[in-house]
Amino acid sequence: MDANAQLNYLRMSPRKVRLAATLIKGMSVPRAEIELKALSKRAVSPILKLLRSALSNARRNDAETSAGSYYVRSISVNPGPTLKRSRPRARGRASMIRKRTSHIKIVLGRIDDGRKL
Repeated sequence: MDANAQLNYLRMSPRKVRLAATLIKGMSVPRAEIELKALSKRAVSPILKLLRSALSNARRNDAETSAGSYYVRSISVNPGPTLKRSRPRARGRASMIRKRTSHIKIVLGRIDDGRKL
């Protein structure tokens, strides 16, 4: 049984969020939490919150399981809409500032008895 959670319109660049997200792919949930807490990136707190939300969704669907029986099957970070602002430059010109957003989706899967993480 898979469990999903999704975070839309995170005001952080997808490239920066992917650095933290790719670390936990394929890990068990407790191990992923430990790895995220040890990482010093700004993207860690929304990813950790999303991971806990997905685990809560998994427990709601199947109350008999523990956190150790799930692993991060997939985590994807896609770009969201870009806020476009301008900054004044020399000679009356303006340069573009792009404030990027991210959409994060995480899928947790059950660990089968034969699988080792």
